[in-house]
Amino acid sequence: MKSNVFLKPPHLPLVAPSVLAADFGRIAEEIMDAERCGADLFHVDIMDGHFVPNLTMGPDMVQAIGRATTLMQDVHLMVEHPQDFVKPFLEAGAGSLTFHIEAPGLKEFGALDLIDRIHDGGATAGVALNPETPVEAVEGVLNQVDMILIMSVHPGFTGQTFISEVLEKVRWFRNKLDPRQRLEIDGGISIRTAHEALEAGADVLVAGAAIFRASDRASTIANLRGDYPR
Repeated sequence: MKSNVFLKPPHLPLVAPSVLAADFGRIAEEIMDAERCGADLFHVDIMDGHFVPNLTMGPDMVQAIGRATTLMQDVHLMVEHPQDFVKPFLEAGAGSLTFHIEAPGLKEFGALDLIDRIHDGGATAGVALNPETPVEAVEGVLNQVDMILIMSVHPGFTGQTFISEVLEKVRWFRNKLDPRQRLEIDGGISIRTAHEALEAGADVLVAGAAIFRASDRASTIANLRGDYPR
């Protein structure tokens, strides 16, 4: 397992290219190039075709990415039963696992038990909220997770427009979280929306098309961070 960048002091924002926007036919080359251009970690979207309508990657892809990079993989479980996915993705090399508080399977398994299972496997644990989900939905686990993920689009597809109303959630969580806890935002991130998210208090930026479709990925990653030199 790679060194977990989420455990480092959050004095600088992190940029996490979303693998879903990469060219899967050249995945190793895409990952190595993004690392050379300044990525801090990689965000890997896992979709089961049920919690969201799309269907994406599995543990084999996480293993393949791990062979191409020294950076940590932040695995985002957009699945109905996240408890079933913890062991295979930890064994594949995930450094962080983030599940959705809206996942139906949590009614049977329990979010706190899921967080314990992730931590026992040696990874950091995050909980995600969809744009319409109130902040109160995660108050019961707020002190146990290492990261909150705010979705700034509806999950399931890449290339959507940023929902600016979620910045109020970002501000709310920034005032509630321990300084060691990360606050990630995912969806519709461009240089403009990245700076809005940073100003609101986010410190992990997930960007897909903005990075992988850029002609100059290094400048794009640097510009996403704004006035935060490495």
